[in-house]
Amino acid sequence: MIRFENVSVTYDGEGEPTVRGVDFEVPEGELVLLVGPSGVGKSTILGAVSGLVPHFTGGTLRGRVTVAGRDTRTHKPRELADVVGTVGQDPLAHFVTDTVEDELAYGMESLGLTPQVMRRRVEETLDLLGLADLRDRPIATLSGGQQQRVAIGSVLTPHPRVLVLDEPTSALDPAAAEEVLAVVQRLVHDLGTTVLMAEHRLERVVQYADRVALLPGPGEAPVVGAPADIMAVSPVCPPVVDLGRLAGWSPLPLTVRDARRRAGELRERLADRDTTPERPADRDTTPERPADRDTTPPATPPVTAQARSGRPAPSRLARLLRRRPDDAPPASPYAAEVRALAVRRGLVQALRRVDLTVSPGETVALMGRNGAGKSTLLNTLVGLVRPTSGTVLAGGAAPYGSPPRELVRRVGLVPQEPRDLLYADTVAAECAAADQDAGAAPGTCRALVSELLPGVTDDTHPRDLSEGQRLALTLAVVLTARPPLLLLDEPTRGLDYAAKSRLVAVLRELAAAGHAVVLATHDVELAAELAHRVVLLAEGEVIADGPTADVVVSSPSFAPQVTKILAPQQWLTVTRVREALA
Repeated sequence: MIRFENVSVTYDGEGEPTVRGVDFEVPEGELVLLVGPSGVGKSTILGAVSGLVPHFTGGTLRGRVTVAGRDTRTHKPRELADVVGTVGQDPLAHFVTDTVEDELAYGMESLGLTPQVMRRRVEETLDLLGLADLRDRPIATLSGGQQQRVAIGSVLTPHPRVLVLDEPTSALDPAAAEEVLAVVQRLVHDLGTTVLMAEHRLERVVQYADRVALLPGPGEAPVVGAPADIMAVSPVCPPVVDLGRLAGWSPLPLTVRDARRRAGELRERLADRDTTPERPADRDTTPERPADRDTTPPATPPVTAQARSGRPAPSRLARLLRRRPDDAPPASPYAAEVRALAVRRGLVQALRRVDLTVSPGETVALMGRNGAGKSTLLNTLVGLVRPTSGTVLAGGAAPYGSPPRELVRRVGLVPQEPRDLLYADTVAAECAAADQDAGAAPGTCRALVSELLPGVTDDTHPRDLSEGQRLALTLAVVLTARPPLLLLDEPTRGLDYAAKSRLVAVLRELAAAGHAVVLATHDVELAAELAHRVVLLAEGEVIADGPTADVVVSSPSFAPQVTKILAPQQWLTVTRVREALA
C-alpha cells in the first residue's frame, strides 16, 4: 500500500539530507510504527506519504514514494486526500470549521459524499471516540486532548485506506489514548486500513505495531523488523522494555501482561529493598480549612536528597536562579494557595471548590482525564482566567489583574504549545525581550539558554528548533524573572525519552533551588519520575491529593508500567529499581 524506494529528502538551505536510504514497504492492513530520537526525520517520512513533502514544505525529494499506486511526486496532497488521512502533531493547525460536528463532516463534504452517508459516519465516529457529548461544542472551548480526538475523528470519517498519524496520543489521557488506539487497531484488523504512525510514548503504542521502523540517527537509513527485535537494539524504548533489559529477559516483553508473567524472580530480589525514592519527604498534604490554617512560614524547606547527603555545591543553573537582593521577601509560606476555587467558562463549570496548596521546593503533578480542569487551574494561577468564586494566591497575591511586570516575578507558565510565547526572529531577540519584560540584567536569559540549550546560536530562528529545544528556550524565557512558582502544561508533548530525561533533571534542580513546580500532564511516567505529590482532578473537582506512590499505585489508569509489573510492591520507575538492585 505504501512503498518507499531509496527515498532521501533535503530541505532548502540544508547541506545534508534530513532522511536518506528509506527503502521499505507497508502492506495493506498493517500498522508500522516509526521510532527514533527527536530530529531524525520521522515527521518528514510521514509528510512524504501524504505529499506534504515536498509539495508544501519545499526541498528536494529523491527516490520514489507511492501510495495505492500513486506517485507522490506527481500527485499533490489534494489528489491523495481520498486515500490518505493525516493527523499532525498540532491539532489546531488541522481544523477548518468552528464546531465538532462540522469538523467531522468537512472532509466528507470535500469528497462529495451524500448527506445520508455523512450523517451515519459522523454518528459512528462520535461514538467511537467518545465525542457524542461534545458534538455541538465550539472547538476553541475544548481541552487539548479533546481537540486531538476531534482531529483524529475528522480523518476517520472519510474512511481513508491509509492513515498517517504523527504523535496521535500526545495530548490524550491514558484512558482516551487506549480508546483511540483500540479504534486504530480495529480499523487495521477489521477494515484492512494501513497505518504509518510516529509516537514518542512507546509504552502506549508498541504492542499494537506489526512492525517497527527504527531511525537510529539523522540521515541514517531505517532498520525495519519485528517490534521485539527492534526494541532490543533501539536507543529509545518504553519502561517495560527497559525493565526487561535490566532483568535480562529474552525475548523482551512489550506488554505489562507479558512482563508480569516473568517478574516473579525480580519481585523476590526486590522484596527486602526500600521502595522509597530519594526525593523530598512525604508530608500530610490534606488542604486545611481556612480558619485552621497556620500562617507561620515553615522553618525549613522540604528536605532533599542533596541535603541528606551533604548538599554538593550548587550547579551553575541553580546559581543563576538565586534570588536577587532586590527581590521582595515571600508574602506567604506557600508558593501557591487555592481556596474553594470555582471557575465557570461559558456553559461549562470548569472547576468546583478546589483547595490546593503548593510549598516552595515542591513538585506537584495535576492529572486527570481530558477536560478535567487541569489547564484551567494553571491558567487561573497565572492570572489568565478570572475566578468565579473562591481565592487564588500566587506568591501571596492574587494573580488576576496584577500588573504583568509584577506577575512574571511571582509565577511563570510554559503553555502546551511553547511557541505561543516565542514571537521574535532569533534566539538573541527572544532573550533580549525576556530580559526587558522581567526587568532583569541584560544577558540573564541568554545565560539560562546556554545552560538549558547548549550549542544553539544567537541567530537561530525559534521556529527552526525541535520541540524539545523550543520547550527549553521557552523555559529559559519564563525563568528569566526567577518566579518562585513555575507552571508547565503538558511539557513532554513531542519529547523523546532523552529530552524528557533532560527536562526531569532541570526541574529537579529548580525544585532543589526552592522553586515550586506544578505541571499538568497525562504522562504517568513523568509524574512517577518527578512529582512529590499527585493531584487527581475529575469534572473540575479534586478527587485525590497525596504522595505520588500512594495516588498512582492505586489507580489502574495512572499507574506507571513498572508499578503495574511489580505490584503489589510500590516501585515507580526503572531508575529506582536499578538503584535498588545495585
